[in-house]
Formats: sequence, C-alpha cells, structure tokens
Amino acid sequence: MIALENVRNIGISAHIDSGKTTLTERILFYAGKIHKMEEVKGKSGAGAKMDSMDLEREKGITIQSAATYIEWKNNEINIIDTPGHVDFTVEVERALRVLDGAILVLCGVAGIQSQSLTVTRQMNRYSVPRIAFINKLDRTGANPLRIIGQLHQKLGLNAHALCLPIGLEDKHEGIIDLLQMKALYFEGDNGEDVIIKGIPEDMEEEAHVFRQKLIEAVADVDNHIAELYLDEEEISEEDLVSAIRKATLQLKFVPVYMGSAFKNKGVQPLLDAIGAFLPAPNETDHHALDLENNEQAVIMKCEDNQPFVGLAFKLEDGRYGQLTYLRVYQGVLCKGDYIYNSKDRKKNKVSRLVRMHSNEMHEIDKGYAGDIIALFGIDCASGDTFTDGKVVYSMTSMHVPETVIDISVEPKIHEDADKFSKALNRFSKEDPTFKVRYDEESGQTIISGMGELHLFIYVERIQREYNCPVLVGEPKVAYREAITLPIDVSHTHKKQTGGAGQYAKIFAKMEPLPIEQGNYLFENKVSGGNIPKEYIPSCDKGFQKQLKEGLLIGQPVVGVKMTVYDGNDHPVDSSDLAFKLCAEALIRENYHKANPVILEPVMKLEICVPGEFQGAAVGLINQRRGMIITTGTEDDLVIIESHSPLASMFGFATDLRSVTQGKGEFTMEFAHYTPVPKLTQEQLIRSYQKNRAEL
Repeated sequence: MIALENVRNIGISAHIDSGKTTLTERILFYAGKIHKMEEVKGKSGAGAKMDSMDLEREKGITIQSAATYIEWKNNEINIIDTPGHVDFTVEVERALRVLDGAILVLCGVAGIQSQSLTVTRQMNRYSVPRIAFINKLDRTGANPLRIIGQLHQKLGLNAHALCLPIGLEDKHEGIIDLLQMKALYFEGDNGEDVIIKGIPEDMEEEAHVFRQKLIEAVADVDNHIAELYLDEEEISEEDLVSAIRKATLQLKFVPVYMGSAFKNKGVQPLLDAIGAFLPAPNETDHHALDLENNEQAVIMKCEDNQPFVGLAFKLEDGRYGQLTYLRVYQGVLCKGDYIYNSKDRKKNKVSRLVRMHSNEMHEIDKGYAGDIIALFGIDCASGDTFTDGKVVYSMTSMHVPETVIDISVEPKIHEDADKFSKALNRFSKEDPTFKVRYDEESGQTIISGMGELHLFIYVERIQREYNCPVLVGEPKVAYREAITLPIDVSHTHKKQTGGAGQYAKIFAKMEPLPIEQGNYLFENKVSGGNIPKEYIPSCDKGFQKQLKEGLLIGQPVVGVKMTVYDGNDHPVDSSDLAFKLCAEALIRENYHKANPVILEPVMKLEICVPGEFQGAAVGLINQRRGMIITTGTEDDLVIIESHSPLASMFGFATDLRSVTQGKGEFTMEFAHYTPVPKLTQEQLIRSYQKNRAEL
C-alpha cells in the first residue's frame, strides 16, 4: 500500500481538441499501463484507451469522463480524463468536485479558448491547484511564450515557465528544464527514453534569462526565496521546488510545462511535476455538512481511522448493474461493509469494490481515505453522500448549469416503450444536466440539455445501447419566464361541498429575485400564529408547483421570492391541501400584475476566422441578433467574442462554413438569460395560445 503523501488525484481538463486524451494515452504508456499507444481516431479503429464508447471513437471526442490510475516514481496517480466540449461541462464539474489537483492543457497554437476560460472558472470554484501544459508545439504557428502571456491576461493566473522548448514546429526536439538547467530529449520509438544533456550553446543565454525570471516570480510569492534572492545567495533546485509546491497549493502560482504529446515530447517531466507540485489528498481541505448539527460545516480528515465518508460523483450502467464512482474522503470502505445514504438513510451492502482503468475493472478488497473507487449494486443518484452510520454528513452539492435546449422524443415502435423509459431514467440519473419531463398537453416526452450535440449523443445512445429507434422533434429553445415588479398579493380559498370544507387565506409579497441568488426563495414572516406553522410548508409547495409552469408560454418561472407575512385559517376546514391550493391560486390570479416577461438563453459565442472573412463573420452575428463583445487578432486569425440568443443560432455552423469557405470555427456556451424583445414575446405568446387551442 502506497503512503497517502504519495497519492495524487488529478483531472485533465481543456478546450476541445487541445490534446487531453492524447496526453493521457502517453501518460498510460510511459507508466506501463498500456503497451501500445492509439490515437484519438487511430487507423486501427481501436481509438484511445480512455475513449471507451463507440460514439467517442467515431467522433474523436471525449463524451464521458473516464477514470484510471498509474504508478510513477513511487507516486500513485488517479487520473480522470474529462470532455472538452462545452455540452458535456457537467462531466468536468463532477471530476473537479472530487479531485485535489488538475492539469490545464492548452493548444500551443490556439492558446486560451472559450472552454479554457470555463474550466478555469470551474477549477477556481473548487479551489483546485493546477499545472498548465502547453501542447502541440510541433504544430505550425506554435508559440508557448504567447500562451503564457494569455494565462496572465485572460485567465488572471500567476503562470510561469519551468521549461523552454528546444525548437518549435517541425524543429521541436525537446525541452530545457529550468530547475535542473539541463536539456531533455525524448528518444526511442515512442519517446520513452529521456536523454539528459547540457543546454545547447545557442540557448544558454536565453535559459539563464528565463531561470532568473522564474526565481523572481517565485520570490514574489515565497519569503524564503525572496530573502535568498535579495541576499544574492545561491538558490538550489530543492529550494525552488519546495517554494513552487507551496505556492501552487496556495493557488498563488501555476507551473507551466510544455511539449507535444502527439510527438511524444515533454510528457515524462509533466508526470514528475504532478508528484512534485500537486497536493496529496491530506493536503487539501474538503468540507461536509453535519445533518445532525444544523448543517454545521465539518472539515474532512483524510485518515483511515475516521468514520467512513464518501461521495458518489458519477454513475454508469455497467454489465453488472449500476456502477457508482466514489471518492473516499475519510475512513476505509471494505467489501462486505454496510453503508448509509445520507439523503434517505437507506442501508446498502457493499458486495463488490473495483478500481477503474477506463472501461476495465480491477477488483479490490478495500478503499482507503483519498482513493477513487467504484462499487456495484448501490442504488443512488450522482452527488449522494455515503457514511458508515457513525456520522450523518452530506458533501455540498456541485454546481449544475441550467439546460438551454429542448427536443421531443418518442419510440418509433410502441412495444419499445419500456426500453425507452429505462434509457431515459438511467441517463437522467447519470447526468444532472439531462432533464426529462412529460408534457401533458401535447402528450410528448421532452428531453432538455446543454446543446444540440449533448441531446444528439443521448438520442444515439438510446438507439444503440437499448436497441430502441426513436422519433426526434425539432430542437426548441428552453425559454423561461420571470416577473419584473414586486407586488403585495392575497387570496382566499373557500370550498364547501357538504361536511368538512376547505378554507385558507394567504397574504404574501411576490418580488423579483436576482438570478445570482437562485431561481426561487421562500421566506416566512407570519407572526402571531395567523397561519399555523404546520401549514407554512404547504404554502411553499403550492407556490413552487404553480411557478413550474408560467402563464405566458407555460415555461418555468425563475428568479422569484415569495414572502408570506399574514393569513387566516379555520379550525375545522383548514388543511395542508387547502393552503397548497390557495398558494397556487394566489400565483395564478396575480401573475400578470407583476409584469411578467419571457427570458431567452443567451450564448457566449467565440468565432475564429482568417482576417479576410472578418466582415462576413461580423455580418452573420448581426443577422442573428448578436452583440459583439470583443474582437482581437492572433497571427493571421481574427477572434470575435459575442453574446448571441440561442434561438438565432440554429444552423449557424453551416452558414459560417459557407461564408468562410470552410475555414471558420466557433464554440458556444451558455452565458445568461435575458428578456426577449417585445415583438418576439408577443409572437411566442400567440404561438403558445394557438398550440393550446389546437390540442
């Protein structure tokens, strides 16, 4: 068993097509975990080890995060390779929620792209220390020093090079290690032999300049190095490594490595850096909420002798039932143990424990504090916390973004309804951003997600994995509704049908809630028992039920605060049901007085086109109600960032290819909701009313 201080739990994150999966493939090869390297779209058709789904291999993208583990120079490294496409951003959230460190992979040509910004925000949200790896230095136009500048300017990271490239593009031969002040070359058929030589003469001066810059940067964040620097004393490699590690763990410093994973250069020094600069599980703080002590925050102790606490962060439907990925935060989990789900206090027996190597399972008997393991036969949802029953803790939930697109789906063959239902149940349990609802008016099943690709992948998986052909409707924007005026409202619910009747009276304030404070907030300000306290939750339930379906176009109402401050009850006729129905009717009767509006999702759009097509690209954005935020140039490319309504973006890929002769690229992610123009609102309301009349 490896000592805890030698364990690393890391994620590999980046913008799509930056080379994450290729890098992971090299890591597995050099660590002896695989004996042949495959490319993401390999000629053999095998695909990269970590892309185990057929769809991933066909499309050459990572869809699901995949877990593996390796041993490298006395360190045990648990790795999660995450998707780069923004539609699968929740997979990155899940990984970063449970990991202690991360590698941010950047393309040496394209540099900081939209998803680089997103994953950086996610790393910041969970306070994850990171190393940056600038990849693809063999590509035409590679410029790692420009990318380091972008790390400072665009991401606000205190990032500094710990190595320099020896040659770029087709002349990329190796790297200069600025800690050892040696040149590293990667020889052998697959770059497995690291040859250490002296620094080439023509690079000695540059190497000394950059080492001096590195020392100055570290002196800014470490007092010991600052003292040595000011006293003009010799600063050893050991001093620098120790100071960089400390500053990296404190999120004050980002070490930058570089190379070309595809050409097998620079990967082994990155592996060394994982052990040198990223934290062990007991060097990071993870918090839980004590459910038996008013949700008091408790710091997890990453020790085997503590009560067991683990978080289920990812689910899969495996060959032997549900496979649950679990991070063990403290204590030990043994095969045969009983564990309790903190959400429903349900008792579960652990019949089988495994460690995952992509889609392969390696049997184990125990999972220790700091481990990432998987277990079978546990019925739970993603984000559930498990304990051994000695404590009742819950890990705080991860951030789940709002869905922005809907499509209707139904099985082509009526007899496939059971398979169809099983698939939807499984996927909605696995992926918090995949939502399913049944529209009673149209009789349709509606699935919602983060983008067209996101939903297309799930439709494909229903057809392939469940042998269930489906009919798919046109994609529709996931509109929302919101109120804009605060109003005081009241309603009396009175019903007499012989015998006991129904009576409830509620006075409340209905007001807009800033979106950063959530979609809904309930506050009880009733005093003097005018509404008995046992009926207050019924008011809350009634409000929430009615706000799920707005009265403009039937979409959920977001950003609402409901404050109940007075009311009345009847000693015989009042009940939970009466107050729930009264709350629903109160919303229905007063909704239009609060000046409701329809909100549409606005996407952050980043377009990259050759300079000659800038005018055409800007014209496309303007045609689609887009608002340009920034325009910049990098080499001969123009990068345009804009905010564009999702409703205007269908078919954009085809139009962009057309006006740029196939040379334009774009990425798109959700930015925020904003009110639609008045004319559009009127058209949406008319269309909704017409559809209702036809049903």
